[in-house]
Amino acid sequence: MRAVRPKRGEGEAYCYQQLRRAVLEGRLVPGQRLVETELARMLGVGRAAVRTALARLEQEGVVERSPNRGARVRLLTEEEAVEILEARAALECLAARHAALRARPQDVRELRAILREMAACARRGDSLGYSECNGRFHHVLVRASRHATAQRLLDSLWAQMVRYQYRTVLAPGRLPRSLEEHRAIVDAVAAKDPDAAEARMRTHLQAVLASLREVARRTWPAAAP
Repeated sequence: MRAVRPKRGEGEAYCYQQLRRAVLEGRLVPGQRLVETELARMLGVGRAAVRTALARLEQEGVVERSPNRGARVRLLTEEEAVEILEARAALECLAARHAALRARPQDVRELRAILREMAACARRGDSLGYSECNGRFHHVLVRASRHATAQRLLDSLWAQMVRYQYRTVLAPGRLPRSLEEHRAIVDAVAAKDPDAAEARMRTHLQAVLASLREVARRTWPAAAP
């Protein structure tokens, strides 16, 4: 993490974004201690901003804190990740169905714009950039569903999966397949076909689950000490 001092009044948001991104990119790994004084120095913020960011990440399930051990990046087991993805699939299939019924033309335009960014990332093999676009795609789709309860629940699930979302696109050949899955979802939403939108989202998330299990077999971290 670079020690770039944020603008006045933006310390808490900046600290949260930097720590979350560091977890996503694997620069902060499961089980790693998060020392407030060190993080404050590296990020150029006060300890209060770090404390607030860690509390927010704890609420999202990304960080765990205890009186004796301090804060650490939370280790998500394979079983937990699979359960979260299964819950996410149920909610996102619902959201896709509602998006097909409620999405506005500007929502579809935004989704297609993100698809173009995803395609550009896939062409140059930019897995991290693709993963970030993928996250925005799903947020926009759920927002387009106008289903507030699904959106609130998914916000928590997405936060817990943020690091593993990146890892699922590392499976060989996954990027072009993922791109086509997302394109099919948008086509169904644009066609206002709720059955197709739900089915294509289910197909996509089943493929994500398969990729997660494949990556897990090869690289899943051992339990934290």
